[in-house]
Amino acid sequence: MGLLERYGAGKDVFREASKSPKMSLGRVLTQSKRMYRIVTDDGEFQGEVSGRFRHETSSTADFPVVGDYVLAMLSHSMGKAVIHRVLTRRNVFERTIAGKAPRSQVVASNIDVVFICMSLNDNYNLNRLERYLSVTWKCGADPVVVLTKSDVAQGSLDECLKAVQDIARDARVLVTSSFDSTSIDELRKFISVGVTAAFIGSSGVGKSTLINLLLGEERQATGEIREADGKGRHTTSMREMILLPDGGVVIDTPGMRELGIESADIEATFEDIEELALHCRFSDCRHETEPGCAVKKAIEDGRLDARRLENYLKLRYEVGAR
Repeated sequence: MGLLERYGAGKDVFREASKSPKMSLGRVLTQSKRMYRIVTDDGEFQGEVSGRFRHETSSTADFPVVGDYVLAMLSHSMGKAVIHRVLTRRNVFERTIAGKAPRSQVVASNIDVVFICMSLNDNYNLNRLERYLSVTWKCGADPVVVLTKSDVAQGSLDECLKAVQDIARDARVLVTSSFDSTSIDELRKFISVGVTAAFIGSSGVGKSTLINLLLGEERQATGEIREADGKGRHTTSMREMILLPDGGVVIDTPGMRELGIESADIEATFEDIEELALHCRFSDCRHETEPGCAVKKAIEDGRLDARRLENYLKLRYEVGAR
């Protein structure tokens, strides 16, 4: 098996690359501003995009990101690569960065599994989880909710787990602890040769710790969530793809304090509300003060949490504003 196959390249990728036989196929391992590290069947190279690529590409979202397959001209003697093209992306995990001029940012591409990490201490937040699930469903990758730091859970672990499972619906939910090796074994079931898995979540929730356990070595720097404000330190400074010894690759990402929604699958995440809405008296019911609202009736009957409806309306508005 070639090196690129170990890093996830399949027949479709090789077929598309074969149309440009004078260039070498690579996959982006790291990205830091406009500098990249790529892996090819000939090893790793430090890369940058060509002048023509930079001149002809208007959107920052179209520049290479971790997970991209690219075509490049290699200089073996210098260990350098010039990237000329990004191959067709199978999917992207995308978010919006807030600011005076909000812009789209592709976090990673060509992902099979997204591990949505949320710790069971002060980081526990169901609204945030619904946001991550919506973006992951839209991406087309399989979401797996990973509840970390179960050994320091605040409140009842069973109650937290039930609440998360009710939200996650078809997505798998795992409970992990760095002190329980069997919980890490559950993660390994989702990663095999050819599979690309991305770890997503806030700072300090334990993403790098989980990757270190999968690697069997302390490769990624780790940090804790501050007790004072429940926020974590940014221990991972850039996105990085890492080859696991047992097969498959993982992408470690810097913690996200905010996940602005560029696009999301609200219907998949809030399927229960969408189904209830079919029984509203008015087809354009906004589930606010309209008479005959089946969604509001479900809240009154205790079948639906008011928090969930509030977040549904918020995310739907945010997506509609794009």
